[in-house]
Amino acid sequence: MTEPTGLARGLTNYGDRDFATYLRRSFARSTGISPELLGKPVVGIAATPSGFNNCHRMVPDLVEAVSRGVLAAGALPLPFPTVSLGEVFLSPTSMMFRNLMAMDTEEMIRAQPMDAVVLIGGCDKTVPAQLMGAISADLPAVQLVTGPMSTGRHRGVRLGACTDCRSYWARYRAGSVSAEEIASVEGSLSVTAGTCAVMGTASTMACITETLGMALPGSAAIPAVHSARLVAAEASGRAAVGLIGTKIRPSDVITERSIENALRVLTALGGSTNAVIHLAAIAGRRGIRIGMDRLNAISDETPVLVDLKPVGEGYMEDFFAAGGVGAVLRELKPLLHLDTIDVLGRRLGERLAEPIDWVDRAVIRPFDAPVSRVGGLIALRGSLAPDGAIFKRAAATPALFEHEGRAVVFEGLEDLSRRIDDPALDVAPEDVLVLKGAGPIGAAMPEAGYLPIPKKLAQAGVKDMVRISDARMSGTAFGSIVLHVAPEAAVGGPLAAVRNGDRIRLSVAAKRIDLLVDDAEIARRLAAHQPPTPPARGYRALYARSVQQAPLGCDFDFLAAAPP
Repeated sequence: MTEPTGLARGLTNYGDRDFATYLRRSFARSTGISPELLGKPVVGIAATPSGFNNCHRMVPDLVEAVSRGVLAAGALPLPFPTVSLGEVFLSPTSMMFRNLMAMDTEEMIRAQPMDAVVLIGGCDKTVPAQLMGAISADLPAVQLVTGPMSTGRHRGVRLGACTDCRSYWARYRAGSVSAEEIASVEGSLSVTAGTCAVMGTASTMACITETLGMALPGSAAIPAVHSARLVAAEASGRAAVGLIGTKIRPSDVITERSIENALRVLTALGGSTNAVIHLAAIAGRRGIRIGMDRLNAISDETPVLVDLKPVGEGYMEDFFAAGGVGAVLRELKPLLHLDTIDVLGRRLGERLAEPIDWVDRAVIRPFDAPVSRVGGLIALRGSLAPDGAIFKRAAATPALFEHEGRAVVFEGLEDLSRRIDDPALDVAPEDVLVLKGAGPIGAAMPEAGYLPIPKKLAQAGVKDMVRISDARMSGTAFGSIVLHVAPEAAVGGPLAAVRNGDRIRLSVAAKRIDLLVDDAEIARRLAAHQPPTPPARGYRALYARSVQQAPLGCDFDFLAAAPP
């Protein structure tokens, strides 16, 4: 029996299929679409504009362009809304709602009659959420990202959110930037639509999505306001119609081998630490596990090739002009799995066999002349993080790679806010700042891992310290920061046992983070640990009950697929 297409898919069951078809078409006729067009295959367009999501301001224009491509290819475009996650507008953190958006995306793809879907997202958690939902629904899908912002100017200096916002704010805290200047900078950081202008989480996930094969080749880095972004949107609509015939699904594109390619590109970009969590969640929807040892092996043999903030000097508009993801893939070609396919049905090896016009080597370095000989991210293990932690060595201070210091402990976010700038805080530059209770269950894992340098040290000229937490940090941030410590403190991980004055040792060479306290003493302290009281109702209760730890991507346990 031929599978129904278009509006005949997934009919509501009234016990009379013909009546269900008649009823659906009669209501569809009220939209003013001709009967002929209502009989075409349907491409859904997951649209995510929101007044609370500045990054997605251009989404209506992208929907229009995708629709043009769908119509030109002979199908019917039907946009539909889902949850939209604006990174800086959500409390307690956008991370809490990534899984909600993934569920919304999956269920709307499943419930509504469409033969393929184009997913439009950009801001940090939206693209991972859409990919997670698309994999689980496993309908032919194309991801379209909104694109990065263009840079602003301040006193002759280019500025881009949000690495520059952090560097100026650090100087403001240290007293070297005035209140008047920081107010001026505020108006120059985010001057166009689009996602952060640096290789933060949004840009990293865009590049990863193209590498996975879920977005069209060359589409990841196009600036949001560039005309080529609309051309890519139209092409994405055409590609979605093409997928209906080939029946290529996300499960064909996202495989263990394409995940490894994505990890390799992540390390070569010096990309966001958040991408490790999101890739783990995306892979988890296919039953694929990202091993910490494999991540380290990939990082140790993959150089950093891209000179962009926060680990370099350039911006995403430079990366686009320099050759984008295609140029990076060509440099990494000997290390990649070339048999993976993209949404056009083309193998990666075929794409990379085509010539590229030009590469700006000031931005994208050759493999044998990299920014760094080793990749930007590594996983740590040790007595403080038995299940792993993440360290962005590309954005850290090399002098702190091998460091032992005294713990200065903050018991939670409120404690951190209350005491970090207290002149009486007992802290020295060689100490290790430790934040507890900011993991997925403790606080929904906010980007609080970028602990500020205590004001009295910042004013004395201290630029970096070793900082440790079970939180995340923004992909636009920098510093010698140990993140995603697992198990987190809230579930009784060793981080919960750390006390002021304990010694902690970081070794990047050994890829270890250790609490230098006797095992028996750690066990004694943890025996008295009290987990936080879970929320009583609503989505937050579901989140606290079901969220997994960072190495599994913080996905819900009932949504992740079992390993094969």
